Amino acid sequence: MSKASLFRALHRGRAPEDPLVLPGPWDAASARVFAEAGFPALATPSAGVASALGYEDGATPAEEMFAAVARIARAVDVPVSADVEDGYGLAPKELVERLLEAGVVGCNLEDSHGGVLQDPRRHADRLAGVREAAGEALFVNARIDTFLHGNPDPGAAIERAALYVAAGADCVYPILAPPDVLPLLRAGVRGPLNALGRLDGEGPSPTALGGLGATRITFGPGLQRRAATALREIAGGLRP
Repeated sequence: MSKASLFRALHRGRAPEDPLVLPGPWDAASARVFAEAGFPALATPSAGVASALGYEDGATPAEEMFAAVARIARAVDVPVSADVEDGYGLAPKELVERLLEAGVVGCNLEDSHGGVLQDPRRHADRLAGVREAAGEALFVNARIDTFLHGNPDPGAAIERAALYVAAGADCVYPILAPPDVLPLLRAGVRGPLNALGRLDGEGPSPTALGGLGATRITFGPGLQRRAATALREIAGGLRP
């Protein structure tokens, strides 16, 4: 079985109490840590990679992002999906080629640019282009940014989800959706549903998010930021 097929299979037939948990490596070393811990697949966070490369979130040049995810994918044997923000303005065919050259089996594509939500039908057309170019070689996770940009209506996210799934998205990711609306989203969304997990102990556990309807859990840059906090504490203890 190819890595892409394995990654797709990991999303199927999951029990509510057993969501797919995908840690987010920001470099090759962190990817190896997560793979050695037994996680079956990984999903890079664009903000975490940006921080590791010395950029603000959203400011990483495309060349550097693709190079970084290629190093991560090369460092481990498990499938890796890459967050490539809104695709950096690349045409679908070129975007797919760059992702496959990097050795990843999936991607996140968000439906906002510069803090502004994109027209959902136009974004669906873009997703359809990516699906046509990729065939089954890429698992496409369509990030939905309505909650991120101040629209709390689950219906708006569900409407976008329907368009994106119809266009060929394998999974949808209504980022920052409150946990208490996940059951509504689960009822209204066809196919796998990605939820954002928190590492501060304030939100539901991954298992609980699965029980609310999430198929898979990712953490954005949370793991990279937690590691940076730990490193600051260690660094502080080194000073005389």
